[in-house]
Amino acid sequence: MAPYSLLVTRLQKALGVRQYHVASVLCQRAKVAMSHFEPHEYIRYDLLEKNINVVRKRLNRPLTLSEKIVYGHLDDPANQEIERGKTYLRLRPDRVAMQDATAQMAMLQFISSGLPKVAVPSTIHCDHLIEAQVGGEKDLRRAKDINQEVYNFLATAGAKYGVGFWKPGSGIIHQIILENYAYPGVLLIGTDSHTPNGGGLGGICIGVGGADAVDVMAGIPWELKCPKVIGVKLTGSLSGWSSPKDVILKVAGILTVKGGTGAIVEYHGPGVDSISCTGMATICNMGAEIGATTSVFPYNHRMKKYLSKTGRAEIANLADEFKDHLVPDPGCHYDQLIEINLSELKPHINGPFTPDLAHPVAEVGTMAEKEGWPLDIRVGLIGSCTNSSYEDMGRSAAVAKQALAHGLTCKSQFTITPGSEQIRATIERDGYAQILRDVGGIVLANACGPCIGQWDRKDIKKGEKNTIVTSYNRNFTGRNDANPETHAFVTSPEIVTALAIAGTLKFNPETDFLTGKDGKKFKLEAPDADELPRGEFDPGQDTYQHPPKDSSGQRVDVSPTSQRLQLLEPFDKWDGKDLEDLQILIKVKGKCTTDHISAAGPWLKFRGHLDNISNNLLIGAINIENGKANSVRNAVTQEFGPVPDTARYYKKHGIKWVVVGDENYGEGSSREHAALEPRHLGGRAIITKSFARIHETNLKKQGLLPLTFADPADYNKIHPVDKLTIQGLNDFAPGKPLKCIIKHPNGTQETILLNHTFNETQIEWFRAGSALNRMKELQQ
Repeated sequence: MAPYSLLVTRLQKALGVRQYHVASVLCQRAKVAMSHFEPHEYIRYDLLEKNINVVRKRLNRPLTLSEKIVYGHLDDPANQEIERGKTYLRLRPDRVAMQDATAQMAMLQFISSGLPKVAVPSTIHCDHLIEAQVGGEKDLRRAKDINQEVYNFLATAGAKYGVGFWKPGSGIIHQIILENYAYPGVLLIGTDSHTPNGGGLGGICIGVGGADAVDVMAGIPWELKCPKVIGVKLTGSLSGWSSPKDVILKVAGILTVKGGTGAIVEYHGPGVDSISCTGMATICNMGAEIGATTSVFPYNHRMKKYLSKTGRAEIANLADEFKDHLVPDPGCHYDQLIEINLSELKPHINGPFTPDLAHPVAEVGTMAEKEGWPLDIRVGLIGSCTNSSYEDMGRSAAVAKQALAHGLTCKSQFTITPGSEQIRATIERDGYAQILRDVGGIVLANACGPCIGQWDRKDIKKGEKNTIVTSYNRNFTGRNDANPETHAFVTSPEIVTALAIAGTLKFNPETDFLTGKDGKKFKLEAPDADELPRGEFDPGQDTYQHPPKDSSGQRVDVSPTSQRLQLLEPFDKWDGKDLEDLQILIKVKGKCTTDHISAAGPWLKFRGHLDNISNNLLIGAINIENGKANSVRNAVTQEFGPVPDTARYYKKHGIKWVVVGDENYGEGSSREHAALEPRHLGGRAIITKSFARIHETNLKKQGLLPLTFADPADYNKIHPVDKLTIQGLNDFAPGKPLKCIIKHPNGTQETILLNHTFNETQIEWFRAGSALNRMKELQQ
């Protein structure tokens, strides 16, 4: 790249033009590959620049970084209607990433499409199906044995349709993406809600359902409601015990779990340069917990350093040439602006039961005593896609090393999850892993593990009240271990390590003392660690499978008797009539995440079998009628029973049904099974006060009606014994409310209005029965 850079400089002087104009001329000559694994797929900064220039002339105003990258990927920048928060954009993402739990249904849908190959670079990552039991190697061997059928399906489907395959043990999808595929200015969609992790490398990386991924893999423009942009201005610099995790924990406390809905969170300001690239990724990753479409940081020298260390110096050099397009314009407008002084930021810990309940570490012990939360910490867990970088492990090891020097080990159980095979191999080589073992830790497999409920926990019984602290992202009820009485708190890896050593929430490492083995008191010093290894990363074992150039002889087999995989049948088309006398399956009270709608943990093994996994439909949701989970009244028999059983009864007897929900329905994971299952079991509509973005889109993709009360107070007018009729579907149009007739058992009726966010394309999905059905119609 040196001759190329020199040529750019000479041409700049000769032509007297701005740096990125020259780069545009030479971009095709440079032909920098998007990744080492796809040497013939090139970064198109020239196209990004061209589209940005078209939009800039149209809007005639400064652009945020988010707008530059998103609008730079418009399918038709000259004619696309652009209004933040209102219009739907048609976009051309650069690539797709899928984790193994969601990839099963995504690939099954792609197979159903009848297309021969994916149209954009795509990858599958095996990280969700490995259960934590005793340790990395044994757990991985067990997972390969148990999940052989699924892994074989994903590997052969990847080979057949041109998708790269990362084998089990490779690491967590988002860490692999950061190390190999993310780059400044990329537009990437992933079938996991924490895909925004890639924003730490300056990309717009958005979590979606599998049906959205199928659209992109099929070469169809992808639709996204034009996001608003929330600016977070960072000043000062991080120091001491404060970490990048504390930035997003603070932001979560400010915005709550739905404050970022419909918006991209864009970090900027002089404080950005004090945060490492992987630290920025941590912040972006957990933006999913505030409902944000995604989060992003501007391109800077920390990203360049990370790109170079991960073998992508040529991408960094090219990004330098186009830097004007990879940072926000001066004077750009944000829909909301938050300012955080990093120099004043204190270590935070959020929880329990929700990731936006923020406390300074110094205060959480007192709050726990007041609220009756268990003070004793049973387990401390570090790692996950949010905090498993080399820097994270180094800072945790720095804390552990101090304890060991005074003869101490962890009072709590302690687990470590490396983010990737590269991280695992490097921390083994550099001694971090051994220090963490010496202090009492168990190094788990390179996978999601306990973060997503893949944890065979033995130290407590279900229903036993206890506390755990993690460096994960989510702490919903039962999320990690399926125990509703586990009080899970989220914080940085170094704070987790310190608390695990102390064994109590009452410990504040900034001020409190520990007692060494010799009886002397000492205080832990704030950890310090390299953000990147001083030498090269150790890549570890080669765990990547390239798709073959010729896949004509490749077979993808799905046994008709399999309990893990099931080929999909098309959903029925809309019959052209209004929805009459819908039975209410359940009226949900309070928080209802995708974990409540389609639980993970042991259910992950059925992610490729729609009928089997439908047996977990809404089993975690609280029924307002009796205050219980998985107990609803059958309107025909009047008996109470499990939600899935009742739904199956209605389906068998031709009774169409509806779910009534509360605020931010479907927050959390991107799992589209939470939309597929109600559709499969006969559901027709979901009516709530508000929806989380990904889940609302997933419902539309599967031919369901996600509707919201025009007046949120109308939620109280509906009772579980009522029947609902939804009118106006023959005149279904964008922006036009639908009528809902509430029929009470005593014969009285009420009429309310229901809003929706359907556009013309999405209405076609509904009429066709699903987005996949509509795709097939267009092919014909």
